[in-house]
Amino acid sequence: MTVRTRFAPSPTGYLHIGGVRTALFCWLFARKHGGQFILRIDDTDRQRNVEAALAPILDGLRWLGIDWDEGPIVDGPHAPYYQSQRNDRYRDAVERLLENGFAYRDYAMPDEIQAERDAAIASGGTFTYSRRWMAESEDDARRFEAEGR
Repeated sequence: MTVRTRFAPSPTGYLHIGGVRTALFCWLFARKHGGQFILRIDDTDRQRNVEAALAPILDGLRWLGIDWDEGPIVDGPHAPYYQSQRNDRYRDAVERLLENGFAYRDYAMPDEIQAERDAAIASGGTFTYSRRWMAESEDDARRFEAEGR
């Protein structure tokens, strides 16, 4: 069995001690077991991404002596190594899950979920999502989509 470990920093800020610790543990484990250390950039939070943060993250890892076998700059067979560039793969996987009944479309709006959460907290309860806007049929899905959900 081949050991493959991964560190996936988000470029929403600079490398911090928690990220360094995680990267170091993953790197050490891979090296100890003759495996590979993969660096994947988790750049899916477009609103919070800091464009200038990626280079210092990579520089910081290099400064610490943490090298990677696959990832940015060091290409490999499992590219791309930027999470945002893997959307087509995830879309295909989601479609398979939907087709096989292992997932469902949900049309809840963020403010509706927040209202449910607030109501649960106000009543002293625990928030459990109601699935009220789950599309149980194609007709439901068409209706929700017509409503702009």
